[in-house]
Amino acid sequence: MMQQFGTTRFSNGIAGQTNRLRLADGPLELGWHHCGTTSDFLADFFARLAQKSHANYNDTLHSIGYLVNELLENAVKFRAPGDIVIEATLEGNNFEVRVSNLVAASTAERFRGLLEEITSRDPGELLIERIELNAADPSSSGSGLGLLTLMSDYGVQLGWKFDRDATDGPVRLETYAALPLS
Repeated sequence: MMQQFGTTRFSNGIAGQTNRLRLADGPLELGWHHCGTTSDFLADFFARLAQKSHANYNDTLHSIGYLVNELLENAVKFRAPGDIVIEATLEGNNFEVRVSNLVAASTAERFRGLLEEITSRDPGELLIERIELNAADPSSSGSGLGLLTLMSDYGVQLGWKFDRDATDGPVRLETYAALPLS
């Protein structure tokens, strides 16, 4: 069964610059340091390419780095055992990334509930509400603050695709993001 939220396709074509990385699950357990290293690499790679379109290197580096790091941290934090695949593309001033990983069925169900709210409300208003709720309860988690910040402050368009082959196995989650560069 497949379910989608938001935009779940790339608009960049074959003319765009593309990079695909696989973080393999194995003896060196995937961890937070992989997120920072990978996001820094992709941010620098694409920020240098974006300079050709007269994009500001530092702004582009920061925006892409923040976006990729946020998506990777979520993938590492909530994943079921398996690889994480990152596909990124740049065409003109449009950066797009897809992060694909496995999640447990129970995790997917909780995340779907969060996405129903995130995609049906104004991200700026919801961001303020969540910041206030988190301030009142510092132990809360899974509030979607990172995703809401991307949508509200960076103008990122997000989408998610859930795909489950077997009724009792993990769910394939693909997270899509499009970031306009200036």
